[in-house]
Amino acid sequence: MKQILNELYQHKRLSKSEAKQILIDIAAEKYNDAHLSSFMTVFMMRPITVDELAGFREALKELAIKVDLSDYNTIDIVGTGGDGKDTFNISTLTSFIVAGTGQKVAKHGNYSVSSKSGSSDMLESFGYEFTNDEATLKNHLEKANICFLHAPKFHPAMKAVGPTRKALALKTFFNMLGPLVNPSSPQNSMLGTFNLEVARLYNYILQEEDSNYGIIHALDGYDEISLTSGFKLFTKEGEQLINPEDLEQKRILQSDIYGGDSVEAAAKIFKNILEGSGTEAQNNVVLTNAAFALKIIDSNKSFETAFEEAKDSLLGGRAKECLDKLIMN
Repeated sequence: MKQILNELYQHKRLSKSEAKQILIDIAAEKYNDAHLSSFMTVFMMRPITVDELAGFREALKELAIKVDLSDYNTIDIVGTGGDGKDTFNISTLTSFIVAGTGQKVAKHGNYSVSSKSGSSDMLESFGYEFTNDEATLKNHLEKANICFLHAPKFHPAMKAVGPTRKALALKTFFNMLGPLVNPSSPQNSMLGTFNLEVARLYNYILQEEDSNYGIIHALDGYDEISLTSGFKLFTKEGEQLINPEDLEQKRILQSDIYGGDSVEAAAKIFKNILEGSGTEAQNNVVLTNAAFALKIIDSNKSFETAFEEAKDSLLGGRAKECLDKLIMN
């Protein structure tokens, strides 16, 4: 690692194969914490390249415990995290709303590193038990239309960097990797990124693949559609700039989507919205995200139709039923 670090400090870039091998070696715990920390810091100081991200991703996917959910036309709705915005759990709530419309969701998630509450923190607080058993996950999809893939259960390679990431408590390139390494390889993905550069990297990588995807970056820094500003949307069809007004939505304030200062506070907001008691701003944010997820699955669907489907799921109680069924099973 010392030689690798010296080369990186001299502005060398890694090839795809080099990046893949380094991550395989990290997973094998060949490096100490100081070297790991220095290695992660390199990619905070300069942009990661497409080859580097693709190589890291290939290694993680190769080392992952895989599950075959190909019988279901699943979607993952996931953000990089690391946007520092402390919102409530928008992508997780969106996942349950989409499940409530009848679509199958294979949600990949983890504990929070840089905010108060990640998707795993949230589900664990509701009593959900993480599993990587394929039969159990299929049962969850059948009964609740959603299954949850807690990243550490599927990516043993990540154990080697867990303590270092926790100690750093900053966004690293591992935040960028999370949305790209769902072990079930869903046919559809809605991915949020904390900056435009990462969105473009994702687009370069994913446009070579067969799956449907939408990559979202809000121009004021959110890794989801926030309605606080316009957002960029990347799909196989190209790149769009969409403003809330284009969707006949009101712009909202950052404070409208604040997620609280603890897991307990975030869980209270989460349940409140899922029970149909969210504010207009909270509801519109999750419904807009859900509408775009539904449009990724079916590109012929209009935003208005998708939004109404999402609204029926949330306000009709079906999204909450999906959470209840997931926890019960």
